[in-house]
Amino acid sequence: MHDYGFLSILPPLLAIILAIRTKQVYIALLFGIFISWIIIDHGNIFQGFYDTIMSLVNVFKSEGNTKTIMFSALVGGLIILIQKSGGVQGFVDLLDKKLGGLSISENPQNRKKVQFLAWLTGVIIFVETSISSLTVGTVFRPVFDKMKISREKLAYIADSSSAPTSILIPFNAWGAFILGLLLTQGIQGGFSVLFKSMMYNFYPFLALILVLIVIFFDFNIGPMKNAEIRVEKEGKLLDDNAKPMISDALTNVSPVENIKTKSINMIIPILVMVGMMPIILIMDGWKKAQTIYPKFSIKKIFTAIENGSGSTAVLFAVITAILVAMILYRTQKIMKFTEMFDWVLKGISEMMPLALLMMLAFAISSVTKELGTGNYVAGLAKEHISAGFVPVIIFLLSAFIAFSTGTSWGTFAIMIPIAVPMAEILHVNPYLSIAAVLSGGVFGDHSSPISDTTIISSMASASDHIDHVKTQLPYALLAGGISAILFLIFGFLD
Repeated sequence: MHDYGFLSILPPLLAIILAIRTKQVYIALLFGIFISWIIIDHGNIFQGFYDTIMSLVNVFKSEGNTKTIMFSALVGGLIILIQKSGGVQGFVDLLDKKLGGLSISENPQNRKKVQFLAWLTGVIIFVETSISSLTVGTVFRPVFDKMKISREKLAYIADSSSAPTSILIPFNAWGAFILGLLLTQGIQGGFSVLFKSMMYNFYPFLALILVLIVIFFDFNIGPMKNAEIRVEKEGKLLDDNAKPMISDALTNVSPVENIKTKSINMIIPILVMVGMMPIILIMDGWKKAQTIYPKFSIKKIFTAIENGSGSTAVLFAVITAILVAMILYRTQKIMKFTEMFDWVLKGISEMMPLALLMMLAFAISSVTKELGTGNYVAGLAKEHISAGFVPVIIFLLSAFIAFSTGTSWGTFAIMIPIAVPMAEILHVNPYLSIAAVLSGGVFGDHSSPISDTTIISSMASASDHIDHVKTQLPYALLAGGISAILFLIFGFLD
């Protein structure tokens, strides 16, 4: 491999600066890829342009990358099918029925139960962060209003139970995306690596636990405390100067007319998708497990899971879920198969920006590996930084990038190609380093006012966006500060 020295860090550095300045992560990643190839091609702009285009094409040479992108697009089809079938509305109605007696009560315990159910709903709908935030906000907003709980509190619960859960239960597009990035770094058995890194993924755990502390112990601090006092003393769900964001534009997929909405139309397809993932992993990795453990055992099952293809599992899981959903909805005579195919295609089209981001992320991950960016940064760190400081530095840098750009996924694309070789060269626990990227990305995204999940949470809760950011930030900083300390401690222990 050619040693590009300082030039190897120039593309990701410029991508970071451009993303921060323009807030356009797509342009930033594409520019980073282009500059990378110009460096590799010794300043030849025309060859660099050609190689840039071909590197995007070559993303699909990898079966893993292709399956991951296909999965993410098909998730959009599944989501829109569930909405059209009345599954989301049925789930809303079920919760309304269960909460009917609680919403009219002023009992403090009931108030806590309602908030806990909102948190639990966000955790259960881990498949997609936007759907999680939208469901929690739209379902519980009327109940929170009746019980005089501030809109800021609802937005905080919706936001803090979406991305942290999606990263911790990676049977979704998040997991598929991260597996693809790990694969470009030559890491096989991605699911095993991802799960082993979860024990170090401090920020999402702390963010979820902190919401429970806020709910059950009334741990209201800073602006959130002022918001709760305002509601309690003045009965005002919003500040006088608030400009609430409305979620109607994001909930424009209404169920088919004149049908009976049922929660099972949402629950069954999601359970099928989640349940099929470990099954496909076992099937895909069984042949290799058979050579290690000829007789049936628990170890054989886990070995099969470790050796199964994550991208294959998520792809076949979502396809199975769509097929089950279609059969379920057709037996109920909700839609014809031709109509369902049309809605699936519409859902896929809605996920094209995500597919584009994945393609760019995989491309920049691959080219920075060729440049040896991670090796160069690791070499500098080895000379000037103790290995024990590497995890906390990775965490803080990832948090800064995610906060500035509003995207954790773009952050993962930039930082994983740097963190993985750093861990290898400096003999740092690789699972700890990967977890530092994931934690930092979620922390920065969670704190950022330009994050899509932060904006959607404000919209779904009909909260003033800046008020949501201000009330949530102290909690995010608290969890982030504790996470930084833990990464520092474990950096020296491991």
